Amino acid sequence: MRVAILGCGYVGLELGRQLLEAGHEPIGVRRSRAGLEAIEASGFEGVRADVTEPSSLEAVPGADAVVFAASSGGREAERAREVYVDGLETAIEAFGTREEPPERLVYTSSTGVYGDHGGDWVDEETPLEPATEKAEVLAEAERVALEAPPEYGFEGTVARFAGLYGPDRYRLERYLEGPVTEGYLNMVHRDDAAGSVSYLLEEDLARGAEVLVVDDEPVSRWTFADWLADECGVERPPKVTQEERLAAGGLSEAARRRLTTSKRCSNAFLRELGYEFAYPTYRDGYREAVDAARRELDESGADGVE
Repeated sequence: MRVAILGCGYVGLELGRQLLEAGHEPIGVRRSRAGLEAIEASGFEGVRADVTEPSSLEAVPGADAVVFAASSGGREAERAREVYVDGLETAIEAFGTREEPPERLVYTSSTGVYGDHGGDWVDEETPLEPATEKAEVLAEAERVALEAPPEYGFEGTVARFAGLYGPDRYRLERYLEGPVTEGYLNMVHRDDAAGSVSYLLEEDLARGAEVLVVDDEPVSRWTFADWLADECGVERPPKVTQEERLAAGGLSEAARRRLTTSKRCSNAFLRELGYEFAYPTYRDGYREAVDAARRELDESGADGVE
């Protein structure tokens, strides 16, 4: 199976590695030279193209499946629309009008499309209530991913990623130093984000459907921060309530809305489809980072004694 990964970044590189190991032919697509070098360093083919430039996609070979994992770089809603909606429409048309179009598309979205549910559980049947302009754009892109491909004879799937973490993205300091604001964390390790997409493609599952990609155990930020501190052997961080953090000010409107959204995401559907997590909870996924932090602390302590 040949898979074109548009926006082959943090998750895309791991997806390519997993597909390659499984005997498939991944093709990573990035718009920068540095991006292409990262793809080549991962051992598979890279092509320079940009989803916002239709003609550049002509350089991408035909594929059995297309994974749209492009990023707007965390920028404002206008730029997000250019990439996630306009770029997605461009990619679907570019591949769909080929003599041999792909059989399916996977669009990687975010659990941010749910908005605030007061800490209640959400799943694929929960109505979307995006709380920010960027989340509204993501919700619109999901509709495009499901509705546009059938016009060209193939099908789309939406993979809604929870908060990504893993190598180079553990961000221990954020939780160890604090202050930590209350609320729920919904997380998924990078390897499982990539693994779930690979699984859906290999097993030919979830055509025309949304799938929540999140681990088994949403956790309170306070609980997570205390566990992390205990495991790293440091003092537990200071904590603040949402009200206290809001009263302190200094938040943008988008940050304020993110702060006041709370939910717990269920992976029951992904589990029903048969996916087995490499890192079922944060306890498994953060073990490498915790062990490294403890080693660093031990070495620092040893130096102090000397």
